[in-house]
Amino acid sequence: MNNLYRIGHSKDTHRLISGRKLILGGIEIPYEKGLEGHSDADVVLHAVAESIIGALALGDIGDYFPDNDDKYLNMPSSYFVNEVVNIMENNHYEVNNIDIIVYLEKPHLKDYKEQIKNNIANLLKTSPLNVNIKATRMEKLGFIGRMEGISAEAVVLLKNNNVIKKI
Repeated sequence: MNNLYRIGHSKDTHRLISGRKLILGGIEIPYEKGLEGHSDADVVLHAVAESIIGALALGDIGDYFPDNDDKYLNMPSSYFVNEVVNIMENNHYEVNNIDIIVYLEKPHLKDYKEQIKNNIANLLKTSPLNVNIKATRMEKLGFIGRMEGISAEAVVLLKNNNVIKKI
C-alpha cells in the first residue's frame, strides 16, 4: 500500500436490551438499557475500527474479531480499536481525520460527546482536532426512533507516513 490517502466507511447497529451497560465511544453512558452483542457492543468503536480496516482494504471487523469466538466475549471494543491501530501503523498509515455520527433517540449525548471525542482521539493516537462526533435522533421513526437500537457510522481518512516523509 503506497497511496497517499485512503478513505474508509463503516456502519454498525446493535439492539438495546435491559441488563447491560450502555457503552458508546468507550464511555459508559447512564441509561436504563445497553447494547446487545458478543463484545461490549459499542457501535461507535465498532464503526471506527471497521472504517480503518476498510480504508486499508483488509476486509471487515468480523474477519479479525469474529462474534462466535469466546476470546472476544464481553471484550471492551477499545481492544479492537487498539489492534486495528497496530495494523494501520504497520501499514505506515495514521488517521488524518475521522467523522462519526451516532443515531439514537435516547439518551442524549450532548454531555458526553467531548469525552467520547477525547477517548477516540487517544485510542487512534491523534489529536482531538482530527475527531468529530455527531449525534442525531430519528424523530421517532424506525427501530431507532422506537428506541429499539442504536447505530453509528464512521468515515475515516488515513494518510500514508512513508509517502508524506518522501515528499
